[in-house]
Amino acid sequence: MTSFYDRHVLPRLIGCACGAGPIRRQRVKIVRRAQGRVLELGIGGGLNLAFYDPARVQSVTGVDPSEGLRRLAQAAPRPANLKVEILAGEAEALPFENGSFDSIVCTFTLCSVHTPAAVLAEARRVLKPAGAFLYSEHGLSPDPKVQRWKRRIEPFWTPLAGGCHLTRPVTASIEAAGFMIEDVQTMYLPKAPRARGWCEWGLARPG
Repeated sequence: MTSFYDRHVLPRLIGCACGAGPIRRQRVKIVRRAQGRVLELGIGGGLNLAFYDPARVQSVTGVDPSEGLRRLAQAAPRPANLKVEILAGEAEALPFENGSFDSIVCTFTLCSVHTPAAVLAEARRVLKPAGAFLYSEHGLSPDPKVQRWKRRIEPFWTPLAGGCHLTRPVTASIEAAGFMIEDVQTMYLPKAPRARGWCEWGLARPG
C-alpha cells in the first residue's frame, strides 16, 4: 500500500522538479521529433503533452504506474486535436503487440524504473523496425569527482525522489539493449547541481 507522501506529495514534487526550465527545454528537443503512433514511457504528470505536433503525431499512448501522476497527466495541457490515451502499467511489461509504435519517447524515466534493461528490451520489442527511440535522461556523468558525489548522495536522494537514481549510465545502457545510436548529445544542465545535472539525449533505432 502506498503512503500519503507517495500518493499526494511526491507527484506534485516530481511535477515541479521535472517542469523546471532547463528540463523543459530538453523535453522540447526530443518530443518535437516524435511522429506517427507514439508511446511515452513513464508519462508522469504529462509534461511532454504540450510539445507534441498533431500534424506529425497520430496518437500518444502514455504508461505510468503512479495513480497520482496519471491523474495530473489527464489534466495536463496539450493541443486540442492531439489524441491521447493514458494507461496504468509498468514499462517493464508493456501490454502491446510487437512493432506497435513508430516512436517511443523516454524522458527522465530510466532513472526511476525498477529494471532499466527490462524497460529497454520491452521498448525495442514494441517499436517498429524503422522506429525511433527518442530519449533525454539524466544519469552517470563521465567526471570521476562528480561520480563520487553522486554515489554519496544517491542512498538519501532515491527514497525521497520517487526511486530516482543518479548513477545509472544512459546511452551505454541503450546500446547494450540492442539499439543503434543515430545521434546523441550531452551536457550538464544549466543552473543544476552537477550531481543531478548530467544529461544525455538523442535518437536510437532497433538493432
